[in-house]
Amino acid sequence: MNAPVPPPTASPTRLRPTRRGFLIGTGAVAGLAVGYAVWPRAHPLNWAAAPDETIVNGFVKIGTDGRVVVAIPQAEMGQGVSSALAQIVADELGADWNTVAVEPAPLNPIYANRGMTLDMTAAMPASLQGFARWGLGGVIDHFDLQMTGGSTSIRGFAQPMRLAGAAAREMLCRAAARDWGVDWTQCDTADGFVVYKANRVRFADVAGKVVPSDAPATPVLRPTATLMGKALPRIDIPAKTDGSARFGIDVRVPGMVYAAVRSGPAGDPPLVSADDAKARAMPGVIDVVHGPTWVAVVATTWWGASKALDAVVPVFAAQANPAGPWVSDAPRRALAATNAKAVRDDGDAAAALASGTVITAEYSVPYLAHAALEPMNATARVENGRAEVWAPTQSLTLTTWAAAKALALDDAAVTVHPTLIGGSFGRKAENDAVVQAVLIARAVKRPVQLIWSRAEDLAQDRFRPAAAARMRGSIANGRIAAWDSRVAVSDVASSFAARNLPAMAGAPKASAEAVDGATQLPYDLAHVRVEHALVLTPVPLGFWRSVGHSFSAFFVESFVDELAHAANADPGAFRLAMLGDKPRHAAVLKAVLAAAGPLGQVEPGVGRGVALHESFGSIVAQVAEVECRKGEPPRVAHVWAAIDCGPIVTPDGLRAQMESAIAYGLGAALKGKITFADGRVEATNFDGYPVLMLAEAPAIDVIVVPSDAPLGGVGEPGTPPIAPAVANAIFAATGNRLRSLPFVT
Repeated sequence: MNAPVPPPTASPTRLRPTRRGFLIGTGAVAGLAVGYAVWPRAHPLNWAAAPDETIVNGFVKIGTDGRVVVAIPQAEMGQGVSSALAQIVADELGADWNTVAVEPAPLNPIYANRGMTLDMTAAMPASLQGFARWGLGGVIDHFDLQMTGGSTSIRGFAQPMRLAGAAAREMLCRAAARDWGVDWTQCDTADGFVVYKANRVRFADVAGKVVPSDAPATPVLRPTATLMGKALPRIDIPAKTDGSARFGIDVRVPGMVYAAVRSGPAGDPPLVSADDAKARAMPGVIDVVHGPTWVAVVATTWWGASKALDAVVPVFAAQANPAGPWVSDAPRRALAATNAKAVRDDGDAAAALASGTVITAEYSVPYLAHAALEPMNATARVENGRAEVWAPTQSLTLTTWAAAKALALDDAAVTVHPTLIGGSFGRKAENDAVVQAVLIARAVKRPVQLIWSRAEDLAQDRFRPAAAARMRGSIANGRIAAWDSRVAVSDVASSFAARNLPAMAGAPKASAEAVDGATQLPYDLAHVRVEHALVLTPVPLGFWRSVGHSFSAFFVESFVDELAHAANADPGAFRLAMLGDKPRHAAVLKAVLAAAGPLGQVEPGVGRGVALHESFGSIVAQVAEVECRKGEPPRVAHVWAAIDCGPIVTPDGLRAQMESAIAYGLGAALKGKITFADGRVEATNFDGYPVLMLAEAPAIDVIVVPSDAPLGGVGEPGTPPIAPAVANAIFAATGNRLRSLPFVT
């Protein structure tokens, strides 16, 4: 993602690559640790090079034409990660940005995303975090876990890629210095050249002279940045502009045919039978494949396959308790549970509440779909005991595992070619379409491209769960004296693991992780109790942009506003008074308030509301200005957003990500709602599940708060605050407190 990277230090710093680093040259990486066990393994570099290219190290290769190609281990979903990571390498390498290109990295432990440990361990005591990250990082290495998610792309790869660029620079300098007969430490690089005094040689002319012994054990990072923090042209934009970019649906394989698929109700009940006689007789139809929980038609065109699929009559196994309106009501009912688990308990909230006037409110949010414009798809070829898959995937690892398991092959017999992703928001971390594609390709003995219809994409989503909260608080001396909250929601991680990591999956359980954002309150509160009431339904759940923070921020920041109102306090000043020991949070809040102006009703029918939330290592505050005209739905006219995410790689990319996150969250807050009847999703297209239209988008101002804090993400942190900011603005404009999403029903 276009997220921050630590700035170069004031003087050259030697950093030794470790297990969490990268592979230099064609050596091996070993010492992959899990807990107390160590399995030394050799992993030769498997990144391919053309005859006119030289691989310098695991992240850099250089062509005879001068191109510098950077291996990108993270999926490009429009967030600009390929450009941002390449920019990090190019800065340390001294490359000319106009010559930099990117390629997806292959499956290899050197590309495993250790950044996934950051949020997994964020709530641990500082004394345990280092050990926990080492152990979990070893697990990630051992299983070659390449995954894009959690706003970890730059957080996880900034340092390895800086080291890769620095190492490549030193190797080029050593090779050039041998030719010149000079001390290599007196050489440097700039704009694609190795330079020594008046001598200059192109990278292309010296890369082939690099030898393995040139690889440094301790690369020296540059003392100052040349490219970091600059707005450079994104690498992926030209191809996306002229139409040459290849997304999953653009893949073409010789002899390829097309498939359309239909699954059953939510919960994946088994396919019992399918009357397909009419479909088989239709023009262009090649075959009808019966899967374990789905039926697919294969034809010479996708349209032909889709039309023939309408003629198939599938029968799925009856469900004991199919999804219906009851699943949307389940969180509210769960608020009354007697077995809720306390996931934070500081002080004595019960006693503090008993001594004051208690304010109580209940909130709720619905199920949501990811609704990416590119539906789920995959292309597969299965022959001679091997499989090739072309797919828009967030995880090479999980896709490889899923295809291998479905076909009963070894992982090594499966090759996955990742494509550009046309929107994901967490959905393409799943591999249901890939599994279907490989099984269909094996059945028809031809390469097959499977594309889900929009109806199938909505019906078979892995949904953001519905959730509800009961909030109780009291006020004393203009501050929050006690905070007691109970959040009722399902366990998303358990649902995801059961499908994608079954060996690591456990039964659904109540946990702090399931209510991310509800426990990590930034305010100075002496008495806090947070409970999680577990909700069980048959609805399959998945990671939706910002995950638990997407609903916890709405609950928390809406209720903070209610308490501010009860205290007769300005909502901004009320928050600032409780941030005395959180200077970063205070700075972000002050920045957005200064940009937006006064909160409350700014004119009749127009209000401004604020929300502050920390997630994925970044702090974001937003002010929304909302117009509420009689007889019309609320219109969000303007959003101001301030963010502290540490130092920045690409300022334009950061702003684009914030705008995207706000638009995505705003569409959900205003309109998003998935409902079920007789086990099935009721919406079949965007008319039933509307998203934010361009004409509805507000003006957005992004304020970057300078910081030398550790790296934070930017892909997801902009989504959580928008719903409460809008809710608080509507209250300011109308006096009407909206506690359930969506706002427009």
